[in-house]
Amino acid sequence: MSHVRDRSLAESGRMKIRWVQDFMPALVAIRARFEREKPFAGKKITISIHMEAKTAFLALCLAAGGAEVHATGCNPLSTQDDVAAGIASLGVHTYGIHGVSESEYEDLLVSTLSCHPHLIV
Repeated sequence: MSHVRDRSLAESGRMKIRWVQDFMPALVAIRARFEREKPFAGKKITISIHMEAKTAFLALCLAAGGAEVHATGCNPLSTQDDVAAGIASLGVHTYGIHGVSESEYEDLLVSTLSCHPHLIV
């Protein structure tokens, strides 16, 4: 289950993620290849990223490759709450909230790792 600030922000986040599809053709090509080949089928991948549109699309690329993806922000100050809600609404287990305390941030990290991932990025 995802832990984000406000799920009602999801549409704004999805709009930002769609922008990536229009302006980052290399990632779009990688996603298409992953969708065909499913190189991560049956794998759990945890990623700690700047929770913004480009890296959210990377999480979606991994999911398209068959992975169960769990994402958290690598820095609570770089987490965009709308993008976190957006990727959560698209099926990525998301644990990211902008501006949390140090202990809250650690809780988000632990939650992300609780899936016992095969791969950590």
